[in-house]
Amino acid sequence: MEEPRPTPPPPTPAHAIETVFRLESPRIIAGVARIVRDVGIAEELAQDALVAALERWPRDGVPGNPGAWLMATARHRAVDLVRRRETYARKLAEIGRDLSETTPFEDPADPEDIDDDLLRLVFTACHPVLSPEARTALTLRLLGGLTTAEIARAYLVPEPTVAQRIVRAKRTLATRNVAFEVPYGPDREARLGSVLDVIYLVFNEGYAATAGADLLRPGLCEDALRLARVLSALMPREPEVHGLTALLEFQASRTAARTGSDGEPVLLKDQNRRRWNRMLIARGVHALDRAGATATGPPGPYALQAAIAACHAHAYTYEETDWRTIATLYALLAARAPSPVVELNRAVAVSMADGPAEALELVDALTAEPALRDYHLLPSVRGDLLARLGRTAEARAEFERAAGLAWNERERELLLSRIRSLPGH
Repeated sequence: MEEPRPTPPPPTPAHAIETVFRLESPRIIAGVARIVRDVGIAEELAQDALVAALERWPRDGVPGNPGAWLMATARHRAVDLVRRRETYARKLAEIGRDLSETTPFEDPADPEDIDDDLLRLVFTACHPVLSPEARTALTLRLLGGLTTAEIARAYLVPEPTVAQRIVRAKRTLATRNVAFEVPYGPDREARLGSVLDVIYLVFNEGYAATAGADLLRPGLCEDALRLARVLSALMPREPEVHGLTALLEFQASRTAARTGSDGEPVLLKDQNRRRWNRMLIARGVHALDRAGATATGPPGPYALQAAIAACHAHAYTYEETDWRTIATLYALLAARAPSPVVELNRAVAVSMADGPAEALELVDALTAEPALRDYHLLPSVRGDLLARLGRTAEARAEFERAAGLAWNERERELLLSRIRSLPGH
């Protein structure tokens, strides 16, 4: 009989506070940035609010709405900071309306007059004065709440490199007086590609957390999906905006089925598809149709990924999945947006359409890719293919390597369970 699992100790107050802050920090930073007009200072003031919570909540108790408490504390400190500036009297008239707002912002009725601090923060972090690498790092830091180490791990670059990018990005935005706003006309279009990319990255961090004890961070998925929907209303003639929205709708539809009762990951083939959200799937189909209707050329990368997700959504059982079409779509995506990760995903689809032997050749060709050297899904996929070919000892070695590379505790445990399930273990 399996021994009962020991009951984990209750979280410490400090851990609970840090968890709340991680969930709420993007909104706090965005709300404060509207006041101080500097994302670096806004992040520091948000951290000050965290310190205040660590000092007061263990003594006075956790407030009924901890997110609102953190926001109010950070905003009050921002107001105090602005008041100490010589230019406060002039700026007060401009920002007076902002200082009195304490409730969450709702989606705007007029898409041309966006009143959404998170969207402002995305467009600011994606300003063309920053390099693409700096935009990504800064957005994941501010909106995704990732630590410098987690961003470095996700992009397979040294931690000091990421730290320097973030510091320089904040300094550049401040010294160049970049406005905290959603731009109009050509400026908006020029930043759109970067904005779509970072919204996608934020969603992915919520969909499969880089590190930590939980596989999912639903709040990030919800924020990213809401921002994509706002962009769809803001830019109705941009097919890739609708493509990204469709992709996120399809992916979000699976959330309830992706983890078990204890938070453990559930593989796609084992998911209860009755738990997939059919309303979100319908929204995804509608957005994908809009992407096709507004396109004037071949589908873009997000529309192609949405089409792949739609193939999964339309299959009521795993066995009904149209893997051959998915493999074809991945080939088109690889041609449109070459990436070793796309090739790895294509190999998975090929393995389902044509068998593991042909797919293993594709995966073996990726083992020399520098970008995948520490990517845990490469040995994970290779281990799965080897196991299906009956090469158990090699599969075990690959799963062990993948588990050693995985930072997320849930993913690591899943890989270790794959080892235990191998014959002869």
